[in-house]
Amino acid sequence: MAAEIVNPRSDSFSSPPAGVEPFDPAFALHRGGKMAIQATVPVRDRDELSLAYTPGVAKVCSAIAENPELVHDYTWKSQVVAVVTDGTAVLGLGDIGPEASLPVMEGKAILFKQFGGVDAVPIALATTDTDEIIETVLRLAPSFGGVNLEDISAPRCFEIERRLQEQLDIPVFHDDQHGTAVVTLAALRNAATLTGRTLGQLRAVISGAGAAGVAIAKILIEAGIGDVAVCDRKGILSADRDDLTDIKREVAGFTNKAGLVGPLEAAMSGADVFIGVSGGTVPEPAVASMAEGSFIFAMANPNPEIHPEIAHKYAAVVATGRSDFPNQINNVLAFPGIFAGALQVRASRITEGMKLAAAEALAAVVADELSPECVIPSPFDERVAPAVTSAVAAAARAEGVARR
Repeated sequence: MAAEIVNPRSDSFSSPPAGVEPFDPAFALHRGGKMAIQATVPVRDRDELSLAYTPGVAKVCSAIAENPELVHDYTWKSQVVAVVTDGTAVLGLGDIGPEASLPVMEGKAILFKQFGGVDAVPIALATTDTDEIIETVLRLAPSFGGVNLEDISAPRCFEIERRLQEQLDIPVFHDDQHGTAVVTLAALRNAATLTGRTLGQLRAVISGAGAAGVAIAKILIEAGIGDVAVCDRKGILSADRDDLTDIKREVAGFTNKAGLVGPLEAAMSGADVFIGVSGGTVPEPAVASMAEGSFIFAMANPNPEIHPEIAHKYAAVVATGRSDFPNQINNVLAFPGIFAGALQVRASRITEGMKLAAAEALAAVVADELSPECVIPSPFDERVAPAVTSAVAAAARAEGVARR
């Protein structure tokens, strides 16, 4: 209600601003923003005011000053996540800047609340400098129980996440990497089970060597996949290429055990799994060259790398990033529960073991309902968040990163 009082959603424009469609429901929904701050305690009279603010608040401040751990019990810190972006890699829109990224960051914040019960605050930074982003987040960190990095372009996102996690004792999670990877692994586990195979029997091809592609490769290797080749615009990442960035060189070092070289099409020949996180269009002959009973996860939005109509001609299981096709690989299946579990036990970080646990829990939600059209739950399946939250919290305790 507060947002409507400050900035009513009624059609109060004398004439719509440039670029605004007055009858478009998307603009109508976003008018005034999608979120607001709400108090959890009443302030209706002098006594309540004196407890919520001065002088009562001074007692709590003094107690926290003496014992900093009390901040988790007497403030919102352990229940709130900062959603941080620089606006350089926004939802397929690319580098659109911090202001234009805010509708997406607000959306991410309400997804945290809706699907995980976690409060989140969107923070769009007016810098793309790696050191400045890190310094800014470090200064903001005392207010938050976790940091969700969002829509920051590669390869800077890798260094930003790594350095922040090294310097902070709260979870730092780049969802474009790890959320995508967790959901992809969960769907792939179920697809393998459905067709009577194990991950170890599969050879995968990943089209895209950015944030998501690198993270998917890492989690698949960690989970025990037979082999995986990662491709960028110039072809398969391999040790003999002299044009690789440091990150791509690292990926080439732990993938592609078969020693494949050449374009994407060479990797796809005989492959069991295609995972698309790059955009573009894969030629149909390359799709036809895949192994019988293959899996195609074409996740580019809005246009999958392989359209489902083509994919279904050759694949046993097809997934996309779109909500209008079955088996949507949607990050909202992962990040709310992952953060809820980490915050629940005040984890200092999100480990590989916690991500694997999240993927296993997510896959298990529909383990008794598997079909080619159901290898991953719907984002609206109410079983998802509790399952992921519980699994992540247990994994954090097992890995020694939980503090309660």
